[in-house]
Amino acid sequence: MAADRVDGSWMRHGFEDQFTSEEYLHHLSSAFYMYYTDKRHETGGNPKSENQYYPLQDWRMRDRLKTVSAALAICLNIGVDPPDVIKTNPCAKLECWIDPYNPLAGPANKVMEQIGKTLQTQYETLSIRTRYKQFLDPSVEETKKFCSSLRRNAKDERILFHYNGHGVPKPTASGEIWVFNKGYTQYIPISLYDLQSWLGAPSLFVYDCSDAGNIVQNFNRFVEKHEDESAEIRQKDPSALLMGYSDAIQLAACGVGETLPTNPELPADLFTCCLTTPCEIALRFFVMQNPLPSNITINDLPKIPGRLSERRSPLGELNWIFTAITDTIAWNTLSRSMFKKLFRQDLMVAALFRNFLLAQRIMRVYQCHPQSWPEIPETHHHPLWQSWDLAVELVLAQVPALVEAEDGKKQYEYQHSDFFAVQLTAFEVYLTQDAVDQKPPDQLPIVLQVLLSQSHRLRALILLSRFLDLGAWAVNLALSIGIFPYVCKLLQSGAAELRPVMIFIWARILAVDPSTQTDLLKDNGYQYFTNILNPASGLPVGNASEHRAMCAFIVAMFCKDFHQAQVVCLAPELIRGCLNHLKDLENPLLRQWSCICISLLWVDFPEAKWVGIRCSAHTKLCEMALDPVPEVRAAMLHALNNFLGIPDLTDQVAHIEESILSTLLIMTTDGSSLVRKELLVLFSTFVKRFENKFIVTAYEQVLEEKDYLLRRSSKDFTGPTVETRNGEHTSRFLNGEQKSSVPGISQGAVFASIWKHLLIMSVDPHPEVARNGGIVVDYVTKAMMESTIGFAAQQAIDDIVRLSRRSPQRVLSTDVNSRTVQRPTSPTPRATPKHDGYLTNSMKRTASVAGALKSLAFGGSINAETPSSSNAVNHSGRGLQQNKLSGSARTSTPPEWSRPPDAKDQSSTYSSYRPAKVPLPRAFRPRRLGGALAMPLRSNFLAWSIEVRAKPNSDWSVLCRDLWNRLIGTQYFREPQMKPSEADEPGSADYNQRLWRRNRNEKIITQTQPQKEQAGSSRWDNPAGFFNNGTQPNKICFHQFEEHLVVTDDRDSVCIWDWHRQARLSRFSNGNPHGSKINEARFINEDDQALLMTGSSDGVIKLFRNYESEKEVELVSAFRALTDLVPSNKNAGLVFDWQQGQGKALVAGDVKVIRVWNANTETCTNDIPARSGSCVTSLTSDQVAGHMFVAGFGDGAIRLYDQRLKPAEAMIKVWKHHKQWITNVHMQRGGLRELISGSRNGDIKLWDLRMTLPMREITATRDTLRSLSVHEHAPIFATGSERHSVKVFNVNGGFLSSFEPYSSFLHQNRSAPIAATAFHPHRMMLACAALNDNHINLFACEDKRHGTMWNDLIDR
Repeated sequence: MAADRVDGSWMRHGFEDQFTSEEYLHHLSSAFYMYYTDKRHETGGNPKSENQYYPLQDWRMRDRLKTVSAALAICLNIGVDPPDVIKTNPCAKLECWIDPYNPLAGPANKVMEQIGKTLQTQYETLSIRTRYKQFLDPSVEETKKFCSSLRRNAKDERILFHYNGHGVPKPTASGEIWVFNKGYTQYIPISLYDLQSWLGAPSLFVYDCSDAGNIVQNFNRFVEKHEDESAEIRQKDPSALLMGYSDAIQLAACGVGETLPTNPELPADLFTCCLTTPCEIALRFFVMQNPLPSNITINDLPKIPGRLSERRSPLGELNWIFTAITDTIAWNTLSRSMFKKLFRQDLMVAALFRNFLLAQRIMRVYQCHPQSWPEIPETHHHPLWQSWDLAVELVLAQVPALVEAEDGKKQYEYQHSDFFAVQLTAFEVYLTQDAVDQKPPDQLPIVLQVLLSQSHRLRALILLSRFLDLGAWAVNLALSIGIFPYVCKLLQSGAAELRPVMIFIWARILAVDPSTQTDLLKDNGYQYFTNILNPASGLPVGNASEHRAMCAFIVAMFCKDFHQAQVVCLAPELIRGCLNHLKDLENPLLRQWSCICISLLWVDFPEAKWVGIRCSAHTKLCEMALDPVPEVRAAMLHALNNFLGIPDLTDQVAHIEESILSTLLIMTTDGSSLVRKELLVLFSTFVKRFENKFIVTAYEQVLEEKDYLLRRSSKDFTGPTVETRNGEHTSRFLNGEQKSSVPGISQGAVFASIWKHLLIMSVDPHPEVARNGGIVVDYVTKAMMESTIGFAAQQAIDDIVRLSRRSPQRVLSTDVNSRTVQRPTSPTPRATPKHDGYLTNSMKRTASVAGALKSLAFGGSINAETPSSSNAVNHSGRGLQQNKLSGSARTSTPPEWSRPPDAKDQSSTYSSYRPAKVPLPRAFRPRRLGGALAMPLRSNFLAWSIEVRAKPNSDWSVLCRDLWNRLIGTQYFREPQMKPSEADEPGSADYNQRLWRRNRNEKIITQTQPQKEQAGSSRWDNPAGFFNNGTQPNKICFHQFEEHLVVTDDRDSVCIWDWHRQARLSRFSNGNPHGSKINEARFINEDDQALLMTGSSDGVIKLFRNYESEKEVELVSAFRALTDLVPSNKNAGLVFDWQQGQGKALVAGDVKVIRVWNANTETCTNDIPARSGSCVTSLTSDQVAGHMFVAGFGDGAIRLYDQRLKPAEAMIKVWKHHKQWITNVHMQRGGLRELISGSRNGDIKLWDLRMTLPMREITATRDTLRSLSVHEHAPIFATGSERHSVKVFNVNGGFLSSFEPYSSFLHQNRSAPIAATAFHPHRMMLACAALNDNHINLFACEDKRHGTMWNDLIDR
């Protein structure tokens, strides 16, 4: 955008230089600033309720079992075939890969022993620690004896019973299995009922025989019979020791009526081979089923080199892949509870069930369908089996070369499978596409297996961290799959490259499940993080401070409610390290969690507090009171709150604690409700600790108020109690004498200061702060009334109430201003007797300890006789300067010249005034009256901090290009951090809505641009709308882009209108006290979803979200922007100007300073002296650069300030050409950037900041000028006069239109003054309202070519 030129004039004030830089213009067009949209504003600083959290699953194996014993019952009776089995010739012969009919194998008994040993060896590959007992061709007696013995020895652990029935008849229809008699002349059946009685439970049965399904079908029937018998016994004898039978797992080779395969190329015990030697049988099955020609035969399979336990060897890699695939198939097929029971509870059960999936796949080819209990679904068709076939094929293809290499014929290096790399890539694709729907990833068990590989470990950990970043549900899944033992073991690794990702993973785990802190204590795993937290330690990343912030979080969570952790972490080095991190100005998260880490180390641990004292921790923490980040300030208060309470209350401890509280009194005026709530928690702890002293303080406060009221009745009394330098309290009388009263014992002590601030905070503009402050005040008041001085206190309170009612005005109810305090320039180590700033005289007479007096807090009106606040009597020895403030600064001019135009207006007294709903913060819970007063207050800051989300990095598109950088630029906690927020994610609903709003805004600006050029020469008296607001309009403001019009009345109501449809959208109360009104209303964040900011005459600024919905409107923030308003009959109240580009609110009014509030830090960053004895009536500023601002004053002066200069030198120019009250001064944000001012006598002046004289002077009216509005972009302005007339002029002084707002038929008042006018920022539209009339009138500019511009705008 080049410098604008309209009507031959260049842009004012030399601002065209701002637009000669292309870089600066690009910054203006691309930068969108959003304020009061952080997590603390969205949640109100309150954590989610328990039902909003993702439920934590019980992932730990609390009922983990071991298969301690195994009975291997092998019934072969080699050489004798059972009568019900007809074998083919040839047929399957191999048992445990041994041919029992081979003449070279030896006699039958030797072969049986060899088969038994081999079977035991195969099982030992699954569980080496299990005790195995071989039953070779057992008899009934032996079976009973050995089974009973195993159960006695196993106690409550699991027993495996493996049954090979190849040499006996098939199980009966009732499920009986067969063994032998002692002479091997008969087959003897064993009932399942008896077998269950001998083995009990928990147990694991493997049936390798034909018709095995009969056993499974009948097993549960006999279990129920056992349980019924046990129930009968328990009814007769409740103390009887009974055995359980229900916890039994069964694996059967085939179903009912099925016969085992007899293919001679397969082993006879095919089911057993699948369960105990899966790789061997899987290779054989692949060769047999491979339809492609190959040189590999079954005889070549034993030549595959390697061992199962060596993952780098071909055979070991195949076994590793097989384990990963079967685990993954089970994970994707079974329910979570079933997977946990079968694949994570018992190592033997997990191994057998993994291999059982292979049996399902192989045996069904031979018309056998293995059975299990609990039943699991068929898995033979799972697509991962194709990956297994590919892995097998790649290995078999290398077998000839590997054999030749072993024989020394050629050199060949085994080419490892890319299975895990491919699966990690698939997992990465999942993270970028499917994770949005919280769909569990198929590859998660494979990622777990990959952690065993050093070559893939780092990539797997990074992908795992990205998965954990998806939220608590992802952490729960990872823990349930069994990730935790691996990340625990990796804490013992010294690999530097793993540290950043390990920090992130542990932070996510601890944020979701703090119970893992006990695991950190084992093997000193916590030292992994305390060492990194040391500033001297190195980290192989560029942003080490962010990872140290995570370490501080981990150590903090480790110490939370865990005394053993506090003990092992207690070291001066840890505290000094955290204190050193407080100096890191670049990373507020590190400062915040360093404070919380110290805080949780101090909880109920006096030894740690003394270490902190020796490190001067409390002093260094107090220095954080002015930190620019509200979360850091709150964390500091959280730490100091836990520091209080050393049991041994010595003079040293008392001195330290009092100095801490004295220093932190500055934070009572903090703009963040999060900070003020945490400060109240600290105050409540201090009050509880020194309860008796606060009771005395409260009592003395009551006596002081009573004394004030008594002395006020004196005819020659002129002012409130003041404090002299020697600490005495005096009252000033007309003759100049001072009457002294004896000060109380609490005067000059920190307890009196805290008590007065508690009284102020009990009427805080933020409901949560007020609620908590009321609890503390009521607690002390109740304790006072129940103490020995309770009777005297009650009498004093009754006297106060009686004297207040007798007084011609309520002394206690002048204004909220008189309850407030002035912010000191720097913290002081201890409370001083001098009451500059904190202990204002107005507080002494308004801050009441009694509930009855609280009800009088804001009941009266403001008038000239109300004593001013302490800054008028204490600052610079100005004693009685409030008398000067009440009159004109220029004694030669009539007093009405320096009074507001509406000074004589009477507030409307509507008998039918309907109070509106007062919006509350999100998650606010009102206090339950009558409940117990729990002290100290409970802080929610820690719980909220764990779940808080930081803003994504602005260079996110760059970070996304590199996998490792995805980890580096992140935060942690419970919500996703590695990706942009929903509103910044392209394609998301929030993103699309934001993009739509941006396009709409640009369209509106483009459409209205040519209309702005015509507005300066067209008529403006075309009616465009008319609606009844219901209450007297006081302030009107248009939204730049939405069709919203905000109207505030002369009380506390805010109405939001859709001016296009002329329909009211919502009405709510601003909540300002009786006797005050809303002075200003502005929209902020108008480029996106706007918030409504209001300022009221009690010095309070509030922000609301969802203001357009009466049901959903919420309070975002509320703070007292002006703490020392001077009530007077020429009251300007509070005026402010919002700078969207700078994120600042310039606030002034009936005070001596112009206060600059920073929306990001939520603190007052600057107090600029107004350099005037009059009040500020209007503020306006340069909305582009934001450095310069202009203030209009009640004496007619206009002053120019530059925020870049020191406060004392900020005023750089003053114009005194106006002689009366400045009705308004406004600088356009666009157009020529005209600066226009108007005074109450109707004089309008146009200014250039570089000139000392006005550029143009216009007399808009001879009557009193009630309002002045300037269009933000068009060269026009409008005035509203005392005579019910609205006039529109162009900036050249040309008169355009004059009209009178319409009224309803029954309320025609042609002489009512104009109450408010406002232009739409872009459209050619003007809204106005008259006094004593509830209607809003809309007028539009005429377009001579197309009718009115109004029609052009609404026909879209």
